[in-house]
Amino acid sequence: MISEFFQKRFGLTKDGSDNLIRGIVYTMLVDISFMFPVGLYALLIYMWIEPLTGGEIIEPNLGMFILLILIVLGIIFAFAWKQYHFVFNTTYVESENRRVNLGENLRKLPLSFFENRDLADLTSTIMNDCTDLEHVFSHAVPQLLGSILSLCLVSIGMFVFDWRLAIALLWVVPVAFVILYVSKGLIYKGGDLVMKDLLNCGDAMQECIESIRDLKSYNYEDEYYGKISGLTSIIEKSRLKSELMSAAGVITGKVVLNLGIVSVILLGSYLILNSQVSIFTLLIFLIASATVYSPLENGLMFLAEILMMDNKIARAQEIESLVVEGGLTDYELDGYDVEFRNVNFNYDDLKDVLTDISFTAHQGEVTALVGPSGGGKSTVSKLAARFWDPVSGEVCLGGQDLSKLDSEKLLENFSIVFQDVILFNNTILENIRVGRKDATDEEVIQAAKLAECDEFVAKLPDGYNTVIGENGELLSGGQRQRISIARALLKDANVILLDEATSFLDVENESKIQKALSELIKNKTVIIIAHRMRTIANADKIVVLDDGRIAEQGSPDELIANDGLFKRMVDLQNLSGEWKI
Repeated sequence: MISEFFQKRFGLTKDGSDNLIRGIVYTMLVDISFMFPVGLYALLIYMWIEPLTGGEIIEPNLGMFILLILIVLGIIFAFAWKQYHFVFNTTYVESENRRVNLGENLRKLPLSFFENRDLADLTSTIMNDCTDLEHVFSHAVPQLLGSILSLCLVSIGMFVFDWRLAIALLWVVPVAFVILYVSKGLIYKGGDLVMKDLLNCGDAMQECIESIRDLKSYNYEDEYYGKISGLTSIIEKSRLKSELMSAAGVITGKVVLNLGIVSVILLGSYLILNSQVSIFTLLIFLIASATVYSPLENGLMFLAEILMMDNKIARAQEIESLVVEGGLTDYELDGYDVEFRNVNFNYDDLKDVLTDISFTAHQGEVTALVGPSGGGKSTVSKLAARFWDPVSGEVCLGGQDLSKLDSEKLLENFSIVFQDVILFNNTILENIRVGRKDATDEEVIQAAKLAECDEFVAKLPDGYNTVIGENGELLSGGQRQRISIARALLKDANVILLDEATSFLDVENESKIQKALSELIKNKTVIIIAHRMRTIANADKIVVLDDGRIAEQGSPDELIANDGLFKRMVDLQNLSGEWKI
């Protein structure tokens, strides 16, 4: 019951929740064990005070005291050792699991999700929020609940000892926590304010790094620096506001707790004057107050921290609750024709991007998508790979509706070369091996040679084992594109999507790459997007898109004869080829 509550409240696994409960229990035992020295103090005080009040003189047994001290230290050490294991070690294991689970859930989401989500926000959730939650589960939750449980047990003994002084000592505890809980609205507001400003600053930082060349080329560094400096100042102010908002309840609660000592002194003095309690009893309660209130003061801060974490927990749970894209993993394809049947598509219910798109890209043929910018060419290619699902209509592969197939299993049939190449901070060999992870070095190098990578790789210090930096920063645009083409050659899938695959290459290298691609596309279904007419001169079929609709489709010769949009595009490119400075 308690374990299920923690799983739901804090987004923990069953093991993480069970270990948290164990950590709370051992934290409680540690807090209680720190009361044992109070018993030793009480014994010493009794031995000191008893003769002064006319009692017999008690000779202290030094050996016995040393033995008792060692026993107490041993008990504290044993409980603290167990507490450390269940509170800290298991917390970091749970944090690792949380990050892996979040990443795994994101991996299974439809790719359209990432088009509409702030990537800085996702990174912040996986890294920063999980780090903050580590502290909550290793410090705040077990310390708070452990101190409350230990207080309940210690309170029983205090009430047995003297119920009047126990009330004087403990009445402040519920009052302090109620004051903090009432101020939770301010704590939530402060946490939301900081999170919003951090994300804004993170977005600006990322934008600055990605566009640093443009900022420098237009002498815009100072202005952008001023923008980021302003955002960091806003974060500083919002953090101060957040701390003040949470401190209002915490400090007020601590002040109230200190009133407990005052009430014990006042009531205790009154009871002593009326001979209702002894000085010894009052001293015991004063010593106990320090031991009782210390973990509670920390508990107030930890409760404030837990309340501030609600937003971060909700962000993690949001990702975990997102619907993972599913579909059939066991299916048969009748060939590899890609067919669009009356497809309509838009983004977030805005204006239609594609309207009534119908065509078939046959296996063994090259189908080219051409048209003015913004006509919907890239959207068609992404629908073909099920990066998105159409609003209406069907996209089929081998007669199977893609919306009913598992996207990961589906993509095994696709080799895709995007215009914007993504590379990893790894060797050239491993960047190409992304195409087929079980490929041998010889197979990887053969694909690289077909993609004309040999020429520039030979000039690198470690050849194919050269680490090329984040997103291939050590390479030119054309070199990066050739690595992407090598990946596709290595994967050798049955459906090939080429989105401006040779846009960064010069005429000579483009001709060489097209020769390599001609080997790749034999007996395959090929959909190619290109603006250069020579790139699609030998296409079997051309689909001309304009404003999200198919303006015309057919072979190159048929479209030239139609004297339509395609013919005008060819004529304009021919004219531009004659243009001179």
